[in-house]
Amino acid sequence: MSTVVVGSGLGGLTVARALSPEPCVLLTPGVLTEGAASMLAQGGIAAAVGPDDSPRLHARDTWRAGAMTGDRATIDRITSAAPRVVGGLVDLTVPFDRLPDGRLDLALEGGHSRHRVVHAGDHSGATVTAAVADAVSGLPSVTVVTGQRAVRLVLDAHGAVAGLVVADATGAQRTLEADQVVLATGGLGGLFPHTTNPLTALGQGVALAARAGARTDDLHLVQFHPTGLDVGRDPMPLLTEALRGAGAVLLADGHRFVGELQPRDVVSAAVWDALASGRQIHLDARHVDGLAARFPSVVALCAESGLDPRRDLLPVRPTVHYSMGGVTTDARARTSVPGLYAVGEVSRTGLHGANRLASNSLLEAVVTGQAAAADIRAVRGSGWRAEVPPADPATLRAAADTRVGLASVRALLGEACGVVRDGATLAAAVGRLDPLAGDDAAYVAWLVARSALAHPHSVGAHRRSDDPAVAATHGVPA
Repeated sequence: MSTVVVGSGLGGLTVARALSPEPCVLLTPGVLTEGAASMLAQGGIAAAVGPDDSPRLHARDTWRAGAMTGDRATIDRITSAAPRVVGGLVDLTVPFDRLPDGRLDLALEGGHSRHRVVHAGDHSGATVTAAVADAVSGLPSVTVVTGQRAVRLVLDAHGAVAGLVVADATGAQRTLEADQVVLATGGLGGLFPHTTNPLTALGQGVALAARAGARTDDLHLVQFHPTGLDVGRDPMPLLTEALRGAGAVLLADGHRFVGELQPRDVVSAAVWDALASGRQIHLDARHVDGLAARFPSVVALCAESGLDPRRDLLPVRPTVHYSMGGVTTDARARTSVPGLYAVGEVSRTGLHGANRLASNSLLEAVVTGQAAAADIRAVRGSGWRAEVPPADPATLRAAADTRVGLASVRALLGEACGVVRDGATLAAAVGRLDPLAGDDAAYVAWLVARSALAHPHSVGAHRRSDDPAVAATHGVPA
């Protein structure tokens, strides 16, 4: 029995580590952790470890932030696991920030009713992911294969995973035999013109899975972070939500206009509306205490563009940050294709509902990665029964020798699937992308636009300007 893990971000690394001492191949297109979105995460890991907190409150906040559309059992399971996840990372000697008395320093972020974000400065994702990568690098059970990208899943006569076709930088292909393939490929933000994601995040895992017949869900639910630093860089630098938790405020033409600590979908929509009306939007962090010491990565990012958050107003705009939808999985990370697992952002677990609560993503990567590894170890010799419905046949397209310019795909998806969408623009985008779906990037963009068109009502991060049943409302600070 052999396992191939595709992706070396936190989710994939967690699978490889949790599988040990059973062998696996860890496949990555660059070197270990290169291009992984988890390396860019600034905030931290949400976990109810404070004396005034509980997993029940964490679950409530997750449910509410997700517009009360998430899967309650999944939310309860993952938030209940959060303290254990943090404890495991502490045991791995991840250097989380602490108070003078030795307790973990807990940050407050939008949508949270408690200070519960465990962090390592404002570079938590890189710190945590690097620590797990170091642990994995020392495991004899893990064979790391670099410079290879996944091209196509190989299925047997019964539709189960039998291998994976991979290609090197020259395009030369070979097939890795595998009884299980774990997709840990990250998100699809690189398909949008304004994104904080690595530009290599093009939904490759969604394309691989869907072309093999796996079910996908909620691909229209794409979260926009309200405070991308708007300085013309691609990808956009992220100004962490923790800045607003520490007291930074949003200004439109110099005046506050929104409750900064509301869930991201609400704040992003307010910023989008203000920009559309011609107002200048800035984040004012000049009065945040100890800013340079608490947010060194933010200070460095701003300095690269000639800005200093201690004295300058920072121009911001909403930017694609996270995909709540993806390859549909059950509690064991199984997809609808036997032998195929998905973990982290590429998966659709139901945790996030229609809008991800801040700092739940690294948590999900660890919990789903551990679940996949546990199931792979337990499934030996047993049958496959995933608690996932079959795919909608209308979403399945075969690959073809079609080459589409990525810039045109990004422009089209940005126009059709921005913070606010409408049916006519979506229908036009679906029609234009349909004949191009032999190309993986165009295929995933088509799936996103098609999903958005199929959902006429606004919910969470999906806002339809032509939905007469919902009037847009934005919180205003007292």
